[in-house]
Amino acid sequence: MTDCNRIFDGFSRCQRRKVEAEFTGGSISSDGGSLLLRAVDDRLSLCREVARSLSDDRRQSSVQHSSLSQLRQRVFSLCLGYEDLNDHQTLRHDPAIQTATGSDRPLASPSTLCRFENRADRQLALAVHKVLVDQFIASYDRPPRELILDFDATDDPVHGEQVGRFFHGYYRHYCFLPLYVFCGDHLLVSYLRPSKIDGARHTGAILRLLVHYLRKVWPKTRIILRGDSGFCRHKLFDWCERNGVGYITGLAKNKRLQAMASDVIDQSAQNYTATHEKQRLFGELTYAAATWKRPRRVVVKAEYNNLGPNTRYIVTNLKGGPKDLYDKIYCRRGEMENRIKEQQLDLFADRTSCHDWWPNQFRLLLASLAYTLIATLRRSALQNTELANACCGTIRLKLLKIGAVILRNTRRVRFLLSSAYPYKELFETVCIKLQT
Repeated sequence: MTDCNRIFDGFSRCQRRKVEAEFTGGSISSDGGSLLLRAVDDRLSLCREVARSLSDDRRQSSVQHSSLSQLRQRVFSLCLGYEDLNDHQTLRHDPAIQTATGSDRPLASPSTLCRFENRADRQLALAVHKVLVDQFIASYDRPPRELILDFDATDDPVHGEQVGRFFHGYYRHYCFLPLYVFCGDHLLVSYLRPSKIDGARHTGAILRLLVHYLRKVWPKTRIILRGDSGFCRHKLFDWCERNGVGYITGLAKNKRLQAMASDVIDQSAQNYTATHEKQRLFGELTYAAATWKRPRRVVVKAEYNNLGPNTRYIVTNLKGGPKDLYDKIYCRRGEMENRIKEQQLDLFADRTSCHDWWPNQFRLLLASLAYTLIATLRRSALQNTELANACCGTIRLKLLKIGAVILRNTRRVRFLLSSAYPYKELFETVCIKLQT
């Protein structure tokens, strides 16, 4: 007869003591911090709002796993580092994940979750984006004076025959080209696109929708579009000027710009020759490309260092000095790239391996919901702590991945967290903040 409680004793001794291992510890999980995710989700009603938008044509009398339960299972697992549906073959039995989703029995299997994802359609994508924007609006107690909307595109590599995948000449592989919109650390849009299009495609339509929606709530709030040179499009600028929207984007260099800015560029080179120290000079000029209806203000950053000239241009309709516009406004768009890295590296937004289009868009949005939970946790409960500026992966490692013995009876569920957990005070602080 098979011995189910086999003892493994082939380990090195520790201080002359024999080391043994056996699977008799009971219900133990490495995801004790999943309770914090449920607390944040309850506070936002994030998954519940999205679940209301999910169509469900199943025979309800036979349903074992509700749409809300499956949504929480997928979003929480992404937060905890489980990227694939195959992980749920064993994860569905984890008592911590079960408790976080509000269940005390095995959760949905990978095949059930696959069918869940394949129910996605265009209406669901619109509904989830509406929830994300509504959550952003609800995070403010009073109307903000100014909002800067950061637009950026990135590559999402694919390795199969997915619908909508194309070879991209710049990235040198087959991929999608999702478009992200952030306002600070708030994610507003994660829009999946094929990669055979211009990187700024659909930016105007999305900007119009966001501006009209936000102005219904905050009519006096100033809105600014910010992006790199890939978003320097005259039709976009024309719309912003007609509708009172500010803009500041990069502008690709060309011979005409170089000639117009030659004075400040030459001065920077001369200063470097005299001092052998990096030089940064700023200037501005009025420039109009052939396709532009009118000239616009262009800021020049003429930098010279030991590698030679490093000249940059931005086009804007904002007021202010050239140096402040470049350093204090434009350069801060780089923080958005860190948020995109969190999406793809920490929350697996690039796992778009479904064959059909809308399930892949839904996977991108699942990662967006996971980001929203962790970003809200960081913003509302980790301020003035050592994790105040931590990325999602660090928050997961230090706050969510906690060993716990889980005891369940008819009256309560107890999480006996590891006594050796090094961030006990931080965990207690987070719990208190979330409860208030």
